[in-house]
Amino acid sequence: MLEKELIRIRQCDERPTLLLHSCCAPCSSYCLEYLREYFRITVFYYNPNITQKSEYEFRRLEVKRLIETYNRQVLNQDFEGMHSTDRAMPIRFLEAPYDPDRYLSAVRGYEDCPEGGDRCGICFEMRLRESAKAAAENGFDFFTTTLTISPLKNAGRLNEIGERVSEEYGVRFLPSDFKKKNGYKRSIELSKEFSLYRQNYCGCAFSRRDTGSRRGETALAQSPSDAI
Repeated sequence: MLEKELIRIRQCDERPTLLLHSCCAPCSSYCLEYLREYFRITVFYYNPNITQKSEYEFRRLEVKRLIETYNRQVLNQDFEGMHSTDRAMPIRFLEAPYDPDRYLSAVRGYEDCPEGGDRCGICFEMRLRESAKAAAENGFDFFTTTLTISPLKNAGRLNEIGERVSEEYGVRFLPSDFKKKNGYKRSIELSKEFSLYRQNYCGCAFSRRDTGSRRGETALAQSPSDAI
């Protein structure tokens, strides 16, 4: 479905605008490399699930550093080692206010759900809904998310949520499964190339706790209130 849309876009004279929700720089690396050939992209950083402020801030700065790197490539028309051509467009950045309390309130009662369960569904919908709202308010043609690149994320579930909120806000959702065609593998290559910080948990305190428990790292197994 994504490929068909991209073929249609390549045949158009005008490049459409895309608001790309970004969870982190590593996941964004391949998505941006791929999509900047087709869209005028604005990266939307909205991740209230990252309840540890220092982690949130570090990931935000890494996303901005990646964008600056890609924009230098466009400015210099130097794409050596990249799967990009001179069709690549500059990328902009938009950040929503940081509001971890909103996330914690939304998932109250779901703290013990396993990763990939109902708590994650609430989180996905919160971030995609805010992305759709921002896309509609700012006149974007499309919105989508980098989340589908993760092997731990169900692309079908994310696309279903995206399509649903797109109808509510009247802005088109670009369905994806960025992990396909070695997208996840490419994101690892790009992360190494640009020395991007690759975290070992999704961002929320519960994932951080569970990751620490699985690895026997008590330093990671802290409560949500400790992580704020």
